[in-house]
Amino acid sequence: MANLISLEKVTKSYGVRILLDEVSLGVGSGDRIGIVGRNGDGKTTLLDLMAGREEADSGRIARSGSLQLGYLAQRDELDDSHTVRQAVLEGRSDHEWAAEPVTREVVEVLLAGVDLDRAVHGLSGGERRRCSLARLLLEPHDLMLLDEPTNHLDVEAVAWLADHLNQRRAALVVVTHDRWFLDAVCTTTWEVHPAVGGPSNGAGVVDVYDGGYAAYVLARVERQRQAAASEQRRQNLARKELAWLRRGAPARTSKPKFRIEAATALIEDVPPPRDRLELQRFATQRLGKDVLDLEDVDLVRGERTLLDHATWRLGPGDRIGLIGVNGAGKSSVLGLLAGRIAPDHGRVRQGRTVALAELDQQVSDVDPQARVLSTVEGVRRLTRLSDGSDVSATAMLERFGFTGDRLTARLGDLSGGERRRFQLLLLLLSEPNVLLLDEPTNDLDIDTLTVLEDFLDGWPGTLVVVSHDRYFLERVTDSVWALLGDGRVSMLPRGVEEYLEHRAQLPVAEVAEQPSRDQPLVAPVGAAELRTARKTIARVDKQLERLAERESVLHADLAAHAADPEALTRLGGELAVLGEEKEALEAEWLEAAEVLG
Repeated sequence: MANLISLEKVTKSYGVRILLDEVSLGVGSGDRIGIVGRNGDGKTTLLDLMAGREEADSGRIARSGSLQLGYLAQRDELDDSHTVRQAVLEGRSDHEWAAEPVTREVVEVLLAGVDLDRAVHGLSGGERRRCSLARLLLEPHDLMLLDEPTNHLDVEAVAWLADHLNQRRAALVVVTHDRWFLDAVCTTTWEVHPAVGGPSNGAGVVDVYDGGYAAYVLARVERQRQAAASEQRRQNLARKELAWLRRGAPARTSKPKFRIEAATALIEDVPPPRDRLELQRFATQRLGKDVLDLEDVDLVRGERTLLDHATWRLGPGDRIGLIGVNGAGKSSVLGLLAGRIAPDHGRVRQGRTVALAELDQQVSDVDPQARVLSTVEGVRRLTRLSDGSDVSATAMLERFGFTGDRLTARLGDLSGGERRRFQLLLLLLSEPNVLLLDEPTNDLDIDTLTVLEDFLDGWPGTLVVVSHDRYFLERVTDSVWALLGDGRVSMLPRGVEEYLEHRAQLPVAEVAEQPSRDQPLVAPVGAAELRTARKTIARVDKQLERLAERESVLHADLAAHAADPEALTRLGGELAVLGEEKEALEAEWLEAAEVLG
């Protein structure tokens, strides 16, 4: 196996902190490597070093001389003056890029709903991210370095990306907090973390594990079993998560090749993540019979009907995941449940004993001068857990990753991920009995996610989660409901897998734009239609070639008659007519291409 990049005793520091201390690693052709670790421990720095964007303080980084390297950074590098077509497709016309099956698939999935002739400057953050990913996937690479590639992708697009990457020959190094994605695409896991003990205590090291996320959890538990007493809590969280992995879907442990006997021994005394019946009993006592009901509700946004005479009832102790494509109305449904949005028809009923809290996608404004610990103590000094034990504000903060000097840090100095964690903790401290979480995993690292999951395991209220993190959904919820574009909220007994199967059965033309209930599905294409479509494409290709030749001649004439106003007017008119003919032919070509699939 050819070596693409090698790091030998590489050290990298920022200020007085050593992020990476004499790290030696290698990436070979065909490697599929996932990088995990807490926010700020050096995952992105490691990618930057491999890509040559950062220089090491010491050590040696060697790259293959002919290496074609692609890098998806967290911040896009698109030119605002370009259109999407120029930035992603190098300016190619529709009939040119659509003739390539791989290119057509990437555009249909990642750029669905994005006008290719729209300026990059006007795109949203999510659209810019998908444009950057699409551009990377359309280029040839020996090695791809991907920093959070699943950001702004829905469940369906994440599943597609995993399948797409598994079909490519390029080596892969990916930083992501999406644990399902790690298991789906990676065969090796690197954990970046501060060293514990020894001469390099606190300096960054990288541990290498065979297998994806599930295998990494097992290996990390083994390492933590030998760690200092201060690591005991992290060990328990990892053991509990391992119990979930082993008791969950069979696919969780089919890919990683670790010894099942060892896993069984580790978790034989670990209870299930949560006692559903016991939690439901607590919830029933606290909430009563009625929680939240949507009754015959219509919800219209612009020209789109999101809900059409929909009825949906949530009971005490329900743990629900809500999924759907971007724009299907998931956040709007949460707004209905929270009472922030009024239905266009019907009503939303809320039980008398409901104490509701909502986490939206935006990080709430805080007093930048306030301190972390004093703010939490101002809300609640002691929190009583479901087992009857009391936990201090300091202990709760430590659970959510605020230790040492971060306990007394100013809120204005917190990073985006830390502010998200802090916002979530304040929400939980308000002791709601109904939680609505909209993309709660945004900006959270895997360690924090396991803490949140552990807390929710013992939380007895009603939970509704909107998330594109498939692992988190399956981990904390007991049922999955979906907005399928038919105006209803539909239960899916087989969860996310059933949703993906439903989406895969939609005709290609309808994947980007969900049909209404009255819109018939496209009928199967017959052999005669296929032959006609092939003939149309062949004919239009020849006509477009002739138009391209004529266009070149006209542009040459324009240059030759630059000083002749009458000639410029005449030639400009001919070019305009030519452009209209070309546009009509391209539309005809695309219609035929859709028939061929």
